Amino acid sequence: MYFESRAAAGEQLAQQLLEKYRYEDCAVLALSDGAVQVGEPIAAALHSVLTMLLVEAVEIPGEGINIGGLNQSGRFTYNGMLSAGEIEGFRQEYFGYFEEKKREGMMRINRLLGDGGLVNKDLLKGRSIILVSDGFHDAASLDVAMDFLKPINTQKIIVATPTATVPAVDRLHITVDEMYILDVKENFMGVDHYYEVNDVPSHEDTVKKINDIILNWQ
Repeated sequence: MYFESRAAAGEQLAQQLLEKYRYEDCAVLALSDGAVQVGEPIAAALHSVLTMLLVEAVEIPGEGINIGGLNQSGRFTYNGMLSAGEIEGFRQEYFGYFEEKKREGMMRINRLLGDGGLVNKDLLKGRSIILVSDGFHDAASLDVAMDFLKPINTQKIIVATPTATVPAVDRLHITVDEMYILDVKENFMGVDHYYEVNDVPSHEDTVKKINDIILNWQ
């Protein structure tokens, strides 16, 4: 399945979510800049808060797989789709590389956060959280988000994404309460491949937009 744009895919997801969550207290938590574009129509349809979790993925060299990622609290979470043995093997082989990428990632997060941070955890407490991605090729960003949400008292965790791989869906089944996925791919070609329009704004512009949205809610 191909989509005209991330916003168009978000509108399809919003229609699926609307009947059940129209009158529920929800918060839409986007996992990337592209996910914000997917999440905006969902948040608008449900009249819910929209925010974004800053995630910096750390990729295994030459593998096209993320070993894990940092969230904006500075916590690193390993990719739950990798076994403990695989993680330890990669850590031993690339320890210095991973540590440098973590430092670089935290520097980027701190630069973008500025004063006051991005996600106000009070906006998430007691709500059903709709985690939005523009495509899951693995579940690394999901694991980072779940780790971030662990200390927050939430009603339930729902995932909404236009597309995901079969292994990512398998991981989602055991991690979240509900899933809304428009298309599951066996041979994933990369997130951008499935959108005719790839007009994702810069990270800085997305963060500014999200901060403006949050100010309007407070």
